[in-house]
Amino acid sequence: MDDLSGTHSGSDKYDDEAALLAGLRAGDDAAYAALVRTHTGPMLAVARRILSTEEDARDAVQEAFLSAFKSITHFEGGAKVSTWLHRIVVNAALMKLRSRRRSQETSIDELLPTFRDDGHQAHGSTPWKDGLAAAEERELSALVRRFIDQLPENYRIVLMLRDIEELSTEETAQMLGIQPNAVKTRLHRARQALRTLLDPHMRKGGE
Repeated sequence: MDDLSGTHSGSDKYDDEAALLAGLRAGDDAAYAALVRTHTGPMLAVARRILSTEEDARDAVQEAFLSAFKSITHFEGGAKVSTWLHRIVVNAALMKLRSRRRSQETSIDELLPTFRDDGHQAHGSTPWKDGLAAAEERELSALVRRFIDQLPENYRIVLMLRDIEELSTEETAQMLGIQPNAVKTRLHRARQALRTLLDPHMRKGGE
């Protein structure tokens, strides 16, 4: 496995994004080193959230950098380099997932709420002490991630892309090759399932 950490060769002239882009387009090795050094950490964090193994995450980042290097001349600078790389590494991670996807999807139905004939939930939801974001701030991020990982892949990925990576519905649909309405449906069901899993840990009045 190649070292993704990069080196500190070259000067600080590429701390400026405009200069970095100019250097990349000119094929300057120092600019490429600066790009890798600056963005490897955040890109690895994204890939790790989507993929299940460190090896796959690092492979996805390497593939993302290769893709970025090949397409740098087509990047017009309309968005930040970090935003551009974020989309590339998400796509690289999804491509790796598709190559290992199981043919049969797992049902999520047992984690969804059930309803009585009158339309009310059979088991009402207990109010949480705080929301999901607050839970992560209270050092429950590992628990949240563990429960996200328990969701069937097609729901987990939609939840990750929309709620964690903050892609739009349209961007998520495009990356997954599905319709926007399918994204909305899967996201709603994934959120319901995640709430079911988290509920015992998030109720008012303590654990």
